[in-house]
Amino acid sequence: MKAARTMLCLGILIGFAAVGWAAEERKITIGISQIVEHPALDAARQGFIDSLKDAGYVDGQNMTFDVQIAQGNMATANSIAKAFVGKSVDLIHSIATPTSQACANATQTIPIVISSVTDPVGAGLVKSLDQPGGNVTGTTDRSPVDRQMELMREIQPKIRKLGFIYNAGEDNSVSSLKQLQAEAAKQGVEVVEATVSSSSGVLMAARSLVGRVDAIHIPTDNTVVSAFEAVVKVCEESRIPLYAADIDSVPRGAVAALAIDYYRLGRQSGEMAARILKGAQPGTMPIETLKDLKLVVNPKAAMKMGVTLPEAVLKRADKTL
Repeated sequence: MKAARTMLCLGILIGFAAVGWAAEERKITIGISQIVEHPALDAARQGFIDSLKDAGYVDGQNMTFDVQIAQGNMATANSIAKAFVGKSVDLIHSIATPTSQACANATQTIPIVISSVTDPVGAGLVKSLDQPGGNVTGTTDRSPVDRQMELMREIQPKIRKLGFIYNAGEDNSVSSLKQLQAEAAKQGVEVVEATVSSSSGVLMAARSLVGRVDAIHIPTDNTVVSAFEAVVKVCEESRIPLYAADIDSVPRGAVAALAIDYYRLGRQSGEMAARILKGAQPGTMPIETLKDLKLVVNPKAAMKMGVTLPEAVLKRADKTL
């Protein structure tokens, strides 16, 4: 009898242990790789985390987020990607083109949900936007260059030369440059390029455009945006209007931006990740984008840079700083 009770108790203990082990196994780990810290990408990351929380995946409970920032270094980005593979994370969220490329090169099996990638096809991440194939899907932040060009021309009707600062090593920026050149040519505007290889070169690149351009446009280039204040300094000193391709750069000193909301883009990526965690296959999920754009203007910055925002622009702005 005593032996039977002992066996019963032992069985119960083993059962409880098994339940505990099962609960531990159900805890999901998502690796988040971000190329550099700046407001737009930070907003995308937070939107992703908040979206998954709303879907029932809570950090510290049934979910663990392993957030890693590459600080603009591709060698670090590659190491982060390999570390995620070594840890066998359940899913990878890669923010921006360079980190997405690093993660895609590191694994063809772990699901990858990208965000803030301008040209997923051109970057070699997916076969097509409609049918990505493989283990990668997510969202694109492809800029509405035609509408951005229209906005700049509305604010500065006589603009003839437009400066463009970018890192030629970022595929997303090269893609944006080609789009801008094509659109600017239609409107008789010449794009004047200034390239950088690191954030430390942004100030010099901005200064190289002084006296050569009527305005400067900064794309969603991670290297340049991380040093955005350097461009603002030059533009204020030289009274050259500065335009951004992301709304988070407007509070930092740009005149205006007509662009997507990166927080909302991150939330959309989070919704896609939740579907994958429930069984959806990333290769069959089309790359998504945000159709609704936001217009954010900064009259104080405009005044410092020698331009007046038209009343029509101020009236339709979603946010005036």
